[in-house]
Amino acid sequence: MHSIDSHRPLILVVDDAPESIEPIVDCLHHADFRTRIATNGERALRLASSTPVPDLILLDVTMPDIDGYEVCRQLMNNPVTASIPVIFLTSRNDELDEQLGFDAGAVDYIAKPISPPLVLTRIRNHLALKAASDFLRDRNSYLEQEVRRRTRELSLIQDATIVAMASLAETRDNETGNHIRRTQMYLRALARHLQNHPRFAAQLSDENIDLMYKSAPLHDIGKVAIPDRILLKPGKLNPAECEIMKTHTTLGRDAINRAEALFGGVSSFLRFAKEIAYSHQEKWDGTGYPLGLAGERIPLSARLMAVADVYDGLISRRVYKPSRSHSEAVEVLRAASGTHFDPDILDAFLELQDEFNAISRRFTDSEVDAASEAERLRQVFGD
Repeated sequence: MHSIDSHRPLILVVDDAPESIEPIVDCLHHADFRTRIATNGERALRLASSTPVPDLILLDVTMPDIDGYEVCRQLMNNPVTASIPVIFLTSRNDELDEQLGFDAGAVDYIAKPISPPLVLTRIRNHLALKAASDFLRDRNSYLEQEVRRRTRELSLIQDATIVAMASLAETRDNETGNHIRRTQMYLRALARHLQNHPRFAAQLSDENIDLMYKSAPLHDIGKVAIPDRILLKPGKLNPAECEIMKTHTTLGRDAINRAEALFGGVSSFLRFAKEIAYSHQEKWDGTGYPLGLAGERIPLSARLMAVADVYDGLISRRVYKPSRSHSEAVEVLRAASGTHFDPDILDAFLELQDEFNAISRRFTDSEVDAASEAERLRQVFGD
């Protein structure tokens, strides 16, 4: 019985005159509505915000404590009651009174003496409108939650795609996974430091920095396609081998293009990965590869990666070269400002050099790992 009764609409009747309340309540009961009664504004506000919240409020204007207009305004300003339709039932029936009622937030204004059929029709109409509004609000809330859920899901798919591709590159390269982690951290540190720089602010939004950070591990993805005899060679490469090695930039870009195609075309989350893979070997003075781009024709993401990659290459021990100290690496990069590197980015590196050093120490490679990496890969892949 209680469950069935709870489905009947609840109407709060607010009026200080018993002779006005009785006919309204009788009319509502005969129409199968539940009712609650308040004889002043303060009680009306308490009942309206307490459970069960009324589905609609019939409100008199003239009351001794708080007039109906003020009660309506307070109802509209309370998130708990703001969506409850308010209909004024009042003996004040000139146009100015009616306008004051609508300005206060009421949905309707009915002059006394009332016509029960008219009041019931207005109530049913506004309850139907409220039901439709509630449905749309709930549906919109559901859709917003669904969009957030699918956005999170897509973000996880994007992250997994990058991690999978980066892991593939890591298994083929003769550099360690810590190199990938360090360059990622260096790039993010540079980007954040330059976020308010007038030359870079427009490109270094939080979202773009996050995408660059996630994309950094793919800078050498093209090395997956380089023959083992060159990629894993412990000694210096000859000129012909160098030319083949240089193709890793184009191979990386093409691999990412193919990944984009799987997502149905151009994919914004891979745009920085493509820029970094293709252009991080370009130099500020135009002497890099693969296109010999110069200055700001080189994408910003690639200019940031160039500093991160060269610094880490200098401080890292490889089977074909010894490592350099942090201070030696800093001086090499300083000397290449304006030739290899964007001068403003290099200045940022110099200001952040202690942070770079701390990152390199935190994610250091062990000597055993560095010395045995090429041999381990040969055992996995063969000669």
